[in-house]
Parts: sequence; structure tokens; C-alpha cells
Amino acid sequence: MMSQQRPNILLLQCDQLAASALSFYGNHVTKTPYMDALAEDGVVFTSAYCNSPLCAPSRFSMMSGQYPSRIGAFDNGAEFPGDIPTFAHYLRAEGYRTTLCGKMHFVGGDQLHGFEERLTTDIYPADHGWTPDWERPGHRFDWWYHNMESVTEAGHNERANQIDFDDEVGFKAQRHIYDMARDGDNRPFCMVVSFTNPHDPYICPKAYWDRYDHDAIDMPRVGHIPYEQCDPHSQRLRRAYAMDEDEMSQEAIRNARHAYYGQISYLDDKIGQIFKALDDTGMRQNTVVILTADHGDMLGERGLWYKMSLLEGSARVPFVVNAPGRFPEGRNDTPVSLVDVLPTLLELANVSQHHVQADAMDGQSLVPLLRHNTDSTKKPVIAEYLGEGAVAPIVMIRDERYKFIACPADPPQLFDLKNDPEELKNLAQHPEYAEIVRRFHDMVNNHVNMEALDRRVHASQKRRRLVFASHMTGRHTAWDYHPPCNAANQYMRNHLDLNDVEAGSRIKSRVGG
Repeated sequence: MMSQQRPNILLLQCDQLAASALSFYGNHVTKTPYMDALAEDGVVFTSAYCNSPLCAPSRFSMMSGQYPSRIGAFDNGAEFPGDIPTFAHYLRAEGYRTTLCGKMHFVGGDQLHGFEERLTTDIYPADHGWTPDWERPGHRFDWWYHNMESVTEAGHNERANQIDFDDEVGFKAQRHIYDMARDGDNRPFCMVVSFTNPHDPYICPKAYWDRYDHDAIDMPRVGHIPYEQCDPHSQRLRRAYAMDEDEMSQEAIRNARHAYYGQISYLDDKIGQIFKALDDTGMRQNTVVILTADHGDMLGERGLWYKMSLLEGSARVPFVVNAPGRFPEGRNDTPVSLVDVLPTLLELANVSQHHVQADAMDGQSLVPLLRHNTDSTKKPVIAEYLGEGAVAPIVMIRDERYKFIACPADPPQLFDLKNDPEELKNLAQHPEYAEIVRRFHDMVNNHVNMEALDRRVHASQKRRRLVFASHMTGRHTAWDYHPPCNAANQYMRNHLDLNDVEAGSRIKSRVGG
């Protein structure tokens, strides 16, 4: 299990964790000692993005190394087809032990997608129920759409849906590491541990709330922008989560951000427990750890919340690769995205090229950048948004300096992130930027046919709404994953030898030599 050529891989994914909320991205309030330590001797990518600012499409894209539109991952109710190879398939075929613990929001009958083991159920449903309806752009699905109660009711609470789930994820992840160390399976492992915090609602246990001085909670850098001054998609989002033209009170904003920071500290402690298990078992040295998120959170910036936007707070994610002895620590400003995860893992694991379907891979390996080499072949980042709040496909392209956002229903947006990191000045209509805008439009057109994609999304939504209505009529058979429990072979049973059970359960701590 300790081969230098075939490292263990631990991918830690958080849900809705904004890069700007972490100290190694410049936040001076949040307290995350374990994540900080990971970044300190790791490689921190400062311009990392999701490929869709929505849970399921982002995760499907990351798992497959392909853009959401290419695999039909339009929204949180779209199925992830079982015949699309994921990094779990590739690594498992090459002899890796592949495990998923936590959320991945798989939609459809296949709830494994290459993982040999799955330790928990998911926190969200596996069917088509969360399908938006672009034919009724003003319609709200109140039973699952976001609303502003996550902000107005933010605070501390000892239990919440997210806390229940992540308590289980953290425990089972730690336990599984111990189990792998003592079960005699010597294959290297690829383990994905996916938490649902700090996803809204913004609630944390009081012990984590109390880690922060309420008055010291930083407020949005860009305050509320009046509704009529927002870009069209931001206006649609505010209608989608029932905020409309309202402005949240300063105290509600501070409460929500305070609880969000408490959620991050809660999450950090869970990560620390996982690191302890790696240290206890002696597996840390040969484990490449990746920390990222499926998307960010606007957290009140510009008056916006949650995700679903291609602006920085929502689309930018933390991305840290920690592998002391393999890659020197440092920071890298090259724009990268989650589709780069799959080819990076394949190169780290020395996956045989005859297994790799190169024509079905949109990402690029980050190994050259991890070695601090320049990579002149690195393509610009592309992200798409095709979910609720949109009325037509939205595509973002991010190169070394500029971000361009295009949608057939809206005027284009061009931001110079070098001089305008807060994205306050849209340069798309300025004559001196006409050539740059034209170049980006050509890139969008080369990426996807927007009209054809729009037709695909409408047709897919219509099919899925019919299928869901059918599934909810009469006897309901869920697709949700049920983790197996082999209780007959747990702990001590009379077909086992007690001496063997006791001896085989022990792990001598490797910490401190």
C-alpha cells in the first residue's frame, strides 16, 4: 500500500465552500488549522473553478473529466449515465480500491459509478424530481427551490440535516481508513470523502459559533446592488430564491456568514480526524490529498446568495493538492477546473493509456503545474450553467486575465479580473474591447452550439418531468442508495475466534514513530 509509484489518493470534497472563505485565499476570520496545514505544504491553485455552479452537474463533470453539456448533466435532476467512465472506473480497472463516503448527488439507477464500495447513502434524492422547467421561467418549485429562510433563520443549532449527515460521513471515513489498514487488502486506495457542509441552511453547533467573535465577522466586499442595476441572470436568481428586490438586513447577513464560518470550522475538525486516521495507520506519507469543493457561495456579495452564478464567489472553488515528497509546496495562478481532476489522478496513478478514452476527456493533467513547470498548452477554463434560474444556456470562459460570460438571452459580460477582481465593470460594450469580445464569442461557438444545446435541455427537462410524475404515482420505488450492513460478521460472533477478533482489531499508533 506504500508504493511510491502508486500512491493512495484521498479526495476531500466540500459542498458550497467558497475559496474566499479560507485563510490561504486571503480570509482573515475563518479558523481552519487542518486545512491550513494541508495548504501550507501543498500546492494551492488560486484560480480554480467548477464547471457548473450547481451540485450534481459539477460532480458529474469532475468524476468524468467532461463538460456538463457533453454528458447531459444539465441540472440537479439530470441522470448521470452509467456508461460514462469516471476516474473511479479507470483507477479500479488498474487495481485501485475505490471508495465513496458521503455525498455525490448521483441521479439515476447507478449509484456507484465505478466505486467498489459506498459507505453512506446520499443526502439528496437520486430521482428526477429536482428538474427545472425553462418553459415556465417564473415558476417556483417551492418544495425544493432555495429561499431566503437559510439567511433569515441562520444561527446556531445543535442538530441539522447537514450535521447529521456529516457526522456519519466523518465517522465512516475515519473508520474505513482503520479498516483498510487491518483487512489484508494491499491494493492502493482512491477514497472520495464528500461532505455536505458548509451548504446552506447556515446553521452550526453552538461550540463552533462560539469560536468566532460576532462583531469580527467580515461583511461582503461588494454590498447590495439594487435590483434594477443587476445583470439579467442575477435578477433571475434573486427571483428564483424569492429575494426579488429586497435587501437583507446587515444583521441577517452577518448571522449567515457567522454560521457559515462555524460550519467551515466544524468541517475542518472532521478533516482533522481523517488526517489522524492516516497518521495512526502510517498511510499519510504515501497518500496524495486533494481538497476542493463542487462550487462556491456568493454569501451576500452583490446581494446574491448560494450558487447558480458564474461570478467569482459562486464559480471559483478551493483547490489544494498535498503530496509532500512528490511536489514542492507553492501557489499556482494558472486557471484550472474540476474537469482536470480525472486526468491528474490518472497520471498520478500511472494508469495504462490503452484504458484511457482520450477523445472523451475535456480536462488536462495538472501534474506539470504541480511540479511548478509552465504549461503553455493549458486551455482556458470553461464552465456552463443550465439549471434553475436560467432561461437559456450560459457559458463562461476564463483565460489568464479575462472572464467572458455568454448567454443567448442576455448581453455578454467581459471582466478584466486582473484590474477588476470584484467584477464590477462589464467591458463587453466598450469599443476598445470589441476584438477580445469577438475572440471569446468564437471560443464559445467552438465549444458548443448554443441553439442545439438549448433544444437538448428543453427536451431533457420535458422527458424527466414525465418520468418523475410516473414514478410518484402509485407504489414508489426509490433509486436512493442503501449501504449494505453485514452485521453477522461485525464485532464478535460465534463462528469467529475471539482471540483472532481482538488481535485483528488493533492498530498500533504510528504517530511519532
